[in-house]
Amino acid sequence: MVHAPENWAARGIHETMAAAVPFTADLLQRTLPIAILSLALVTVPVLVLAPAGLPRLRALQKELADVDAERQELRREVGRLHIEVRQLRDDPAAVERIARDELGMVRKSEVVFQFAKP
Repeated sequence: MVHAPENWAARGIHETMAAAVPFTADLLQRTLPIAILSLALVTVPVLVLAPAGLPRLRALQKELADVDAERQELRREVGRLHIEVRQLRDDPAAVERIARDELGMVRKSEVVFQFAKP
């Protein structure tokens, strides 16, 4: 029977704890969403306006547009070079034009006149 007072004390603590738990859970259910919303209202604008946020996104979008334009230009250049290669392979006149214009070559039967500049 010595333990009876401890049991009564333990029962009182448990009853007090049981009464406090609903209050804490109710308080937590009310304040947790408000706290999360407050945190979001503060951090979202900070993250969006930070240098790694919206300004970085816009810079990357501009860079992507520039790279796409350069890629299209390179595609046109590759197409032009494919046509030139095909002409050089199939058309002797194209080969002669390149030899004359870029390499300065002449036919054996042609005479070259060079004039000194004044």
